[in-house]
Amino acid sequence: MNTLEKPIVGWFKRNKRDLPWRDTSPWGVMVSEYMLQQTPVNRVLPKWHEWMQRWPSAKDLAAATPAQVITAWGRLGYPRRALRLHAAAAIIAQDFNNTVPQDVDRLHLLPGVGEYTAAAIAAFAFEQRTLVMDVNIRRVLTRAIDGQEHPKPTPTIKEKSRRLALLPKENAHIWAAATIELGALVCTSKNPSCELCPIITQCQWRKNGYPKTELLRKSQDWHGTDRKCRGTIVQALRENASLTKVAIKKLWPDQSQVEKALETLREDLLIEAIPRNRYRLPQ
Repeated sequence: MNTLEKPIVGWFKRNKRDLPWRDTSPWGVMVSEYMLQQTPVNRVLPKWHEWMQRWPSAKDLAAATPAQVITAWGRLGYPRRALRLHAAAAIIAQDFNNTVPQDVDRLHLLPGVGEYTAAAIAAFAFEQRTLVMDVNIRRVLTRAIDGQEHPKPTPTIKEKSRRLALLPKENAHIWAAATIELGALVCTSKNPSCELCPIITQCQWRKNGYPKTELLRKSQDWHGTDRKCRGTIVQALRENASLTKVAIKKLWPDQSQVEKALETLREDLLIEAIPRNRYRLPQ
């Protein structure tokens, strides 16, 4: 029996945030899952509202141009996600009668939908019993069950098997939402509020004396990175119909980095070259 379920779900019902994608269409859930990949909730909220008002269905988004989609994505980061969502919308509109598929295997075939996103859409849009393994869930259960501060960078087969054994037979989608919420609000990566945790008496990490785990992360300053250079170029093209290469090179001090960024942005179909040595967002 999962002795964590009752206290966590009870806590969730009393403390959950009022997030709009918790009471929306399957399409609204899908849009939120794309946006929440590597982007915090507070940045996603205003963009999600804008997108749902402008493109309330997959068919509506599919009718937009790539330039419109990239521009509307704004500063959410990783704009390839916007193009993948756009491509997925076109498939849903054409092949699934403008209805988000419920089957995990079919969801997994859509551009930009990996194992986690497919499970999350199936759970939160269709209340299916799927194994949702986001970073918050993994951290909560790694601490409570394994007694370690942080999970490994990617889930192992053993971890998936142990978490699957915990999955409730009924309302597994509520368990997933509740553990995500607990990780986001209480059992945070840094400075967790353990005194507020509903499972503090069951937490193995606490029983072990809160041992520290070294986080292996690539610490790269955002300023001066290739990603920052790419983002600067895309943002400039959001604000201008097109720009010459000369104008683009004035945006960034390292000219070789600009050349590399232009090449990779074209490969990723985020920009396109047009006559007279100019660039624009894809039309």
